[in-house]
Amino acid sequence: MGMKKVGKYEVGRTIGEGAFAKVKFARNLETGESVAMKVLDKSTILKHMMADQIKREISIMKIVRHPNIVRLHEVLSSKTKIYIIMEFIMGGELFDKIVHQGKLWENESRRYFQQLIDAVDYCHSKGVYHRDLKPENLLLDSQGKLKISDFGLSALQQQGVGLLHTTCGTPNYLAPEVLSNEGYDGSAADVWSCGVILYVLMAGYLPFEECDFSTLYKKISAAEFSCPLWFSDGVKSLIRRILDPNPKARITIEGIKNDAWFRRNYVAVRHGDEEKVDLNDVNAVFDDIEEQYVSEKVEGAGRGPLIMNAFEMITLSQGLNLSALFDRRQDYVKRQTRFVSRYPARKIVAAIQEVAVTMALKVQSRNYKIRIEGGSSNKMGPFAVVIEVFEVAPALFMVDVRKAAGETLEYHKFYKTLCSKLDHVIWKPTEGGARPSLTRTATC
Repeated sequence: MGMKKVGKYEVGRTIGEGAFAKVKFARNLETGESVAMKVLDKSTILKHMMADQIKREISIMKIVRHPNIVRLHEVLSSKTKIYIIMEFIMGGELFDKIVHQGKLWENESRRYFQQLIDAVDYCHSKGVYHRDLKPENLLLDSQGKLKISDFGLSALQQQGVGLLHTTCGTPNYLAPEVLSNEGYDGSAADVWSCGVILYVLMAGYLPFEECDFSTLYKKISAAEFSCPLWFSDGVKSLIRRILDPNPKARITIEGIKNDAWFRRNYVAVRHGDEEKVDLNDVNAVFDDIEEQYVSEKVEGAGRGPLIMNAFEMITLSQGLNLSALFDRRQDYVKRQTRFVSRYPARKIVAAIQEVAVTMALKVQSRNYKIRIEGGSSNKMGPFAVVIEVFEVAPALFMVDVRKAAGETLEYHKFYKTLCSKLDHVIWKPTEGGARPSLTRTATC
C-alpha cells in the first residue's frame, strides 16, 4: 500500500479520533521530523457553521508558544479537508503513567504541577483559557516533560455552542460553576481543574467520583472530598485552597505561585515569547474554504492489512529506541497497548469481534480496522476503542489498540479484559528463541 502525501508531509496511521477531527502520524519529508496531523472535514465545519470559531481557535494555538504546550506548526488545506500540523509528542498521556504506577511521588507530582501551572499562567496572560484540562490532555515528551495538548482547540469538542454545558466526556475535572451552567471566569475554572489533576497525580484516583451525575454534582458543588493519609500538610492545604467551590474565594494562579509547597525546587520556565507568529497560512485556508491549496495523492491502494514500514514501526516503539522493540527486559514497553499474533489477520479480527460482542459492545469493522463502542461504566459519556491490525513481517501481525473516547482508567480495564479473552491469539514465543521478538509489547 502506497503512502499518502499532503504537501511536504508523508501521512501514516491514525493515532487518535475525535468528534470533528482525526489525528494522523506524519513525517516532514524535507526535515525528517515526525509530526501529528489533525485532519478536519470542511463539509462538517460548514455544516456546523464552525469556520469562524475554528479559525479563531487555530490562530490561538499558533500564537500560544510555550515549552509546556504542544506546538502548532502550520495549517494546510485541500478541496475537502483542513490539515493542522502539530508537534508529535512521543511519551504518551501522563494518565498512563498513573495507571501503571498507581500514584506518583510528591516531588514528581509537584514537578508536573509546576509545569502545568506555568503553561496555564502563560495562556491566561494571553487571554486564552483551556476550559477542558484533564490528564488526557496532558502528554509527556520523550524527556518526560509535560505538554498540554489542545489548548485553544478545546472548543472543537463543544460543537460550536458557547459555555461548557455541552461538555462530553467526564465532568469530574470541571469546576462547580461550569457544571451549573452559569457564566464563569475561565481562569478560576482552569485553576480548579489543575487542583483536581494535582490530587489525581498524588492519590492515583479522583477526588470526586460517583456513578450518577446528580450525586457527583452535589459532591463537586460542596467540594466534598478527603485527602489520603500520605498527602503532606503542604499539599493538603494547597489543594483545599484550589478546590474551593466559590470561584471568587478560590486561590488564583498568582497565589499558587506564592505558595510554599509549590515554590519548592521551582524553576520558572524560560520561553522565547518574542518570536513573531505568522498567521498567513491560517487566513489563506479560511478566507476561501473551498479553494484547493495542497495536493493530496494516494499512491496505490491495498486491500490486505496495512503493511507497516520500518519508520512507523520504530516510532511506535517509544522514544525512537529500537531496542525497546526487541529487548525483553525493557519493562516500560508494557505501557503500550498492543500485542503480536501469528494468527491469520482475518481470524484475529473475527476473534476480537467475538470478544466485543460478549462484552455487550457495538462493533464496526472495515479493512482490518475495528471500532468498538459502548456507554461508559459510569454512564457519563461514550466509550470507544479503535483497533488496527498491521503486518510487521510475513505471517506476523501486530494488533494496535487505542482509546478513541472515554476515560483512560476504564480503557486500561477494557484492554486487560480483551487480552485475557484473546490469550489464545496472542503470540508468546518460547524463551531463548533465536528470533528477535516483539513479545514485550504483548504483555498486558
